[in-house]
Amino acid sequence: MIKLTLYTRPGCHLCDTLKGVVDDVARQERITLREIDISGDVGLEHRFGAEIPVLVSGEQVVARVRTNRAALLESLRQVKERTRTHE
Repeated sequence: MIKLTLYTRPGCHLCDTLKGVVDDVARQERITLREIDISGDVGLEHRFGAEIPVLVSGEQVVARVRTNRAALLESLRQVKERTRTHE
């Protein structure tokens, strides 16, 4: 199972779009998704700023701002490959 974190903020239409892509991919891949609202968190606002949404697996960014199904699947394939080589 791949654990993903989506850094987001309220009213972000790009965040909603990325979440839809993740939901679509989750029909094919085993994914858990945790959402974190960066609003009011100075550290996260500084780290991500206007690049929201950001989708990460551990500390690895797998998607920023915009992505599509094919690109996300490729990023997840790379995450799985790195995980296997570090086991």
